[in-house]
Amino acid sequence: MKTIAFLLSALLLAGATAAQTPNPNYDEALAKRLGADEYGMRSYVLVILKTGPNKLPAGPERDEMYKGHFANIKRLADEGKLAVAGPLDGADGWRGVFIFAVKDIEEAKALAATDPVLIKGEMVAEYHRFYSSAGLMEISALHAKLGKKSF
Repeated sequence: MKTIAFLLSALLLAGATAAQTPNPNYDEALAKRLGADEYGMRSYVLVILKTGPNKLPAGPERDEMYKGHFANIKRLADEGKLAVAGPLDGADGWRGVFIFAVKDIEEAKALAATDPVLIKGEMVAEYHRFYSSAGLMEISALHAKLGKKSF
């Protein structure tokens, strides 16, 4: 029995030591700039945009709403508040995603409340805490170099 306990202790200690091996690619300045913790992760708020109660009919008002929606996405990304945004397939009423680089849901709600699709009721938002790579913060800068056209 002592042998089994000793082997389990040795395995646990070896695993803990392996998990703490320094990363040879670690970039302290980049990690700090992106808000990374010791694992290269950070807190976000994931927002699921769902079909709302007020679908605007096709026409100038709807076009302006979406123009404002895309402008708002760009503004929030430029401010470093929005890490990722994009549409979903609409199945089950799920229309899009925002990933806000904020610490809490209340701040995410305040930012989302500036978006015309939510203001007009075209979509409604569902909020979730999300923990992911701090590297998501680089998506906006990378994306700016990929498209031949912009919104």
